[in-house]
Amino acid sequence: MDLCMLSYKRQFREERKVTESDKRTFAMVFEKCDEDRKGYLNRQDLKMAVVMLFGYKPSKSETNLLMDHALRANLPGVPLDLFVSLMGMKLSAEDRYDKARQIFNAFDVRCRGFLTMEDFKRAFARAAPRLPERTVQEAFREVDQDSDGHVSFKDFECVMSYAEANL
Repeated sequence: MDLCMLSYKRQFREERKVTESDKRTFAMVFEKCDEDRKGYLNRQDLKMAVVMLFGYKPSKSETNLLMDHALRANLPGVPLDLFVSLMGMKLSAEDRYDKARQIFNAFDVRCRGFLTMEDFKRAFARAAPRLPERTVQEAFREVDQDSDGHVSFKDFECVMSYAEANL
């Protein structure tokens, strides 16, 4: 088994532990989303909280699942303690492989299944506009492991898992 696969198995399939810092972040986001100081998050508040924490808008079914916990307890919404618990479960179950796939797909705007130097330049221009073009080119060459001018998801994911393992 190669180094990339070992790194993948270690990094992407281990459950992430929820830290006290994570819990403080959850509480801070709860406070920001509970604008009316109701003491709970309604559906809209909850959606916004997930966007703030995880970077995506939850589907209707996911929101229903999260709200169902409060409804079963006859609560008008999700209170802080339940929110922290739910977000902790969500964070610990988050699949890092899926996260790498989402980032790759954001770079792959033409949905070709690979990235070119132009895709890299476009993505870095939006994410880090002051980054010198030479640095972007060097990053591309580093990720393009077989030097074919295309970065496959496998190449991209291997570099992402290696980077995360060495943070």
